[in-house]
Amino acid sequence: MDNNQNAQGHQLQIDIPDDVVQGVYSNFAVISHSSSEFVVDFAQIAPGVQKASVRSRVILAPEHVKRLIQALQENVVRYESEFGRIRIPTQPAGPVSPFGMGNKGEA
Repeated sequence: MDNNQNAQGHQLQIDIPDDVVQGVYSNFAVISHSSSEFVVDFAQIAPGVQKASVRSRVILAPEHVKRLIQALQENVVRYESEFGRIRIPTQPAGPVSPFGMGNKGEA
């Protein structure tokens, strides 16, 4: 499905304000949830720094999380068919943190 089409096939107009259009860089994410919502904190962390700075927080209903996972899976398949397999370095079991730091959460 095209990113700008809804389930009925109608075009969906998406407005991106000027202050949002450049996006936010994140190399670390912390995900938590309650019975009614998921909270995803997108953060940026630098080598040798013991503190990650949250750049954006997104709060989602569980149903939207499932849809997001499906959309991400579809896009990874398309990306890999065009650019090749995305390789993830082997890391020890447990939370994934950039630069070998021991922060909680997964990137």
